[in-house]
Amino acid sequence: MKRWSQIKSLVDGTGSGLQVVVPPSGATAWLTTATAGAMAFLAVFALALSLATTRLADRWSSELARTATLRISATTSELAAQVAAAETVLATTPGIASFRVFSDAEERALLEPWFGPDLPVDALPIPKLIEIVEDDTGLDADALRLRLQGEVPGAVLDDHTRWRAPLVQAANRLRLFALLSMALILATLGGMVTLAAHASLAANGQVIRVLRLIGATDSFIARAFVRRFSGRAVAGSAIGVILGMLAILALPSASTQGGFLTGLGFVGAGWILPLLIPPVAGLVAYVATRMASGRTLRDMT
Repeated sequence: MKRWSQIKSLVDGTGSGLQVVVPPSGATAWLTTATAGAMAFLAVFALALSLATTRLADRWSSELARTATLRISATTSELAAQVAAAETVLATTPGIASFRVFSDAEERALLEPWFGPDLPVDALPIPKLIEIVEDDTGLDADALRLRLQGEVPGAVLDDHTRWRAPLVQAANRLRLFALLSMALILATLGGMVTLAAHASLAANGQVIRVLRLIGATDSFIARAFVRRFSGRAVAGSAIGVILGMLAILALPSASTQGGFLTGLGFVGAGWILPLLIPPVAGLVAYVATRMASGRTLRDMT
């Protein structure tokens, strides 16, 4: 009699509490909350990966787009003269903001990871490297190559085109995969909420029949389930987002040695983006529960 009076007062609008229609505990409640939390935790990392690859692509593109390297290979007796000739050519070439010749110590540092710290640079025929920085107008690489062929036969110009394009393409693909992962995470959440809503509706079939007998409409019953499951999804995803952000904070800080992996995280206003995950999860749960409840209630008629 007590449960009957609660149901009657709820339908009449004099009572409150959705637990009369949708029990607040049980397997479906834990399933929805746990699934939303796990999916939100993964979504935080997918979002961090997407932002990290965006920064990576921008950095690779900007750093390599405005630089070039001139490599001069010659005998020891001719190397100094060719370097001087190359400097003269570069100084009179439009589009070059600055250039500098790598010192022996810098070249040794570049080769150290492959040959060790005791490499005798002075005794080996190692090419001389010149770093070129372009200005805003840009460098005509083909014209510079023609000049170098005539004045510095041992010089080879590398404008980093063959390096830049694959790196940027790889970063863009990683970003696409991260966005695809987020879409799959949301789709998984929607599927799990749909299954949980179906199970809860089926388990509460007797309550639904009683509600119909006392005048409750299907839209009223559906709203009760939609509110309950949407609230569970928002609560679970909020917990998952907090745990995910704490996990991101626990990662090592970005460094040159760590490269991409230590740069996985949020920067500045990017920390606001994970806070959008709970509302999105709630919206997904709302749509999934609305569709599931409508279909199930029609089948119960």
